[in-house]
Amino acid sequence: MNLENSKEYYGEVLQSSSDLKTDACTMADTPPPHVVEALANVHREVKARYYGCGLVAPSAIKGARILDLGSGSGQDAYLLAQLVGEEGEVVGVDATPQQLAVAREYLDWHRDRFGFGKSNVRFVEGDIERLAKLGLEQGSFDVIVSNCVINLVADKAAVFRAAFDLLKPGGEMYFSDVYSNRRVPAHLHGDPVLHGECLAGALYWGDFLSQARRAGFTDPRLVNDRPLAIGDKDVAAKLEGIGFFSATYRLFKIDGLEDECEDYGQGVIYRGGVMGEGRVFTLDKGHVIEAGRLFPVCGNSWKMLAESRFAEYFEFVGDFSQHFGIFEGCGGGLPFDVSKDAEPASCC
Repeated sequence: MNLENSKEYYGEVLQSSSDLKTDACTMADTPPPHVVEALANVHREVKARYYGCGLVAPSAIKGARILDLGSGSGQDAYLLAQLVGEEGEVVGVDATPQQLAVAREYLDWHRDRFGFGKSNVRFVEGDIERLAKLGLEQGSFDVIVSNCVINLVADKAAVFRAAFDLLKPGGEMYFSDVYSNRRVPAHLHGDPVLHGECLAGALYWGDFLSQARRAGFTDPRLVNDRPLAIGDKDVAAKLEGIGFFSATYRLFKIDGLEDECEDYGQGVIYRGGVMGEGRVFTLDKGHVIEAGRLFPVCGNSWKMLAESRFAEYFEFVGDFSQHFGIFEGCGGGLPFDVSKDAEPASCC
């Protein structure tokens, strides 16, 4: 039911983002200037059919090969195409023919707009639950993105497993989606409106963490989050008592990450140089690193920076020769802010 409802809801029911009943599938993040500039180069019809819930514009991706899961009408793909440059590539996968038709119609328009000699974007029709059937080469992508799509599929664990296999060592999955503070009751999973509005299939945050870790992403990192409002009274009544959040996570494919955040007395110094993050680099919600200052980190954070595309922007202090136990301040519980005024959670 999930795939067919997604095709109908996003291909026929919704004609533009203004047709949505909630703000679950809309973006509230304020993009940095270079992203605003890139979005201005995306065709207005592509933007009109956009249903993302976050900003999936990971930094330091010049020359990268990127896979966009659930690429829809192509807004994120065309945004990222500019950031990776003509030497990079963006591959979009989507299962809705109407959305793909819009995305493909403007391939040449965007190539001309970007001033590229050849297009660095292509779109593939397919189900993201069955990525192995699409002929994509394993271990061939630097970054995998997705924007408010994984909630729409039934077998979310299959998406995480396939993403792990498709990433290069040191690569990451950087994605926004809808999460809940408890499991949505099973009898609501088949509701076509709740499903299409990204709520019936919202990932209970505890289940998401378990699935991601089983897929090989040992230490998921929350980048940002916001509570979601449900303005439609009928939708709100069906979901009474459940809290929903839009959140962006990053999952690194790095060997040797530990189950807990362990303290080895290490630190990093951000040199600057990442576009859009010149003075302050954000690894995740608990790691906002000011340039030029020593920033203490756990072993996992050290490896995420040292063994990924970010290594060239940092100096690394320490090693793994001495262990001091769990990094102070790490803990479990609901990871999302429950109010707009909440302070960022401490982390390792």
